[in-house]
This record gives sequence, C-alpha cells and structure tokens, in this order.
Amino acid sequence: MSGLESLYQDLILDHSKHPHGTGLAPEEGVTATAHERNPVCGDEITVRVRLDGDRIRDVTWEGSGCSISQASASMLVSLIEEEGGMPRAAASTLIDAFREAMRSRGQIPLDEETFGDAAALSGASKFSARVKCAMLAWVTLENALAQV
Repeated sequence: MSGLESLYQDLILDHSKHPHGTGLAPEEGVTATAHERNPVCGDEITVRVRLDGDRIRDVTWEGSGCSISQASASMLVSLIEEEGGMPRAAASTLIDAFREAMRSRGQIPLDEETFGDAAALSGASKFSARVKCAMLAWVTLENALAQV
C-alpha cells in the first residue's frame, strides 16, 4: 500500500470512529429531513438540514453501516459546514461532481482542494459495491434539499 493510500485509509477510519455532525438536530427549526437505506448492505443514513435563506447552515445525521458510509457522511458534513455553511447551488454542484467521480471506476479522482478529506473516498469508486456506501449520505442530503 502506498503512503497516500495508507493516509486515505487512516482518514476514512478516523472519520468513521470520530464522525462530524452526528446526532440529529431536534425537528424544530429543521428545514428538511431525509432517510435512505442501501438495500444491498443495509447501511442507513438520516439527514436533517437547516437552511438560512438559500444557504445550508446546519446538517446533522445519524446512521449505521460500514466505515465508508459513516466516514462519507462525516466528510460531507465537514465540507457543507465549512466557513459557516454552503449555498444550495454549490452543494448540488458538489454532489454532482462526487457522483460523477464515484461512477468513474477510478478514472476521475476527487480533488483534495474541492473535496477535502472526502478525496480519500476516491478508491471506493473502483468497487461498485462500495460506490453505494460512499454515495449514501450524499444522495440523502440531495433528497432532503429536493424537499425545499
């Protein structure tokens, strides 16, 4: 395993063991809630989003599953909440780019500058069963935002 692969594996394990944004916010004041389940492996994620105008101010989540799905949710929350939140349009663009990279079977690496720690998930794109795990939180957030 290369040094970069080892670092990426450590990042995934760290986010899985010490996730960011866990614990669902109380429903009061929440703009949207979505729940998704991966029927193949049983991983589940529930996301609650609070918007301030067109800006995502808060994302909380709760879930169970493999280290990739849990780390991916943690990494997503970290990205969205950077610098006090992210505009919805920027979040949609980020989700689309993540989806494209995950579906590329390793041909499109995730850029660290854009995706931060989530770039560590690039290797998951080479394994179709892992793509769904990595995408679960992203799809759940996308579905929550589609409600508003």
